[in-house]
Amino acid sequence: MGHVPVSEVLRRLSLEPGFWTGEISDPDLLPELLRVSFPVVDGYALILEIEQPSGERTLGLRRPVASEPVQIGWAPAGGPYPASLRWWELETCARVIALADPTLPHPGLVVALLGPFAPPTADDDTAAVAAVREAAYRSLRREVPPPAPTGPEQTPLPLFTDDRWWPAPAAPSPQVLDEAAIAELSHPARAIEEVRADKRFPHEDLTDLVRRATARLADLPEQEWYATTRPLARRIADSGDLGPLPDLLGALTEAGCDHPTVLDALSEPLVPLEACWVVETLAGAEPGTLLRHHV
Repeated sequence: MGHVPVSEVLRRLSLEPGFWTGEISDPDLLPELLRVSFPVVDGYALILEIEQPSGERTLGLRRPVASEPVQIGWAPAGGPYPASLRWWELETCARVIALADPTLPHPGLVVALLGPFAPPTADDDTAAVAAVREAAYRSLRREVPPPAPTGPEQTPLPLFTDDRWWPAPAAPSPQVLDEAAIAELSHPARAIEEVRADKRFPHEDLTDLVRRATARLADLPEQEWYATTRPLARRIADSGDLGPLPDLLGALTEAGCDHPTVLDALSEPLVPLEACWVVETLAGAEPGTLLRHHV
């Protein structure tokens, strides 16, 4: 199944700060049921449903050749969220989704929406998890109009030429969330409900999904144009130095790579966490190998 573009409803809501903080000012903006589908691999998909006005969220796993998902988690508005996914499972799926859909870079909308269902465990690097979540919320950006021209309509007298006489209006930020909201949302709270202990939890299906997603990532470095650049990607991943990224980008382009997700992650303006996961994938390195140098 190919990727499904983000719906116009979700795109609009994702640009509303209140959608993320639970303080949306106009409830009419919200549909009674918002259903978001993230196809992952081989017919598997993660499905998030948000009901209004309650704000309840349900996470489901849709299996191949199935019309409806199996519930793997439920949370009231504002949480607490169950530990439906392990963090590394979500990261694996988010990377595969990003490779299939350039409109959903990782970290991005996938992690921002589903991250609360994947709280860190004692085996996770909590600083790295927080950094990825922060990058996800920081990636929520909107277009802002250019500032209106300021200044006199004609050349002023010498006494009034100083810029202090013609202050420019404050430019609106393209970030949807302010720094305080990003900091609050990025902190990965621990779950209090371990839903995976329930015998009705679809362990086999989730294991199969993650196995297939992991295999998809492992196959990428073996493809034609990635194989020739793998040694350089590996050196970057091992050293932690992002300086050679332009060399990697050039080598990929010369080899014929035209994958928008890969090329965008390595191009200016650089988002270090996006570059890190792409380099790790191209290097066939364990997730976090490069990221931990930049947390």
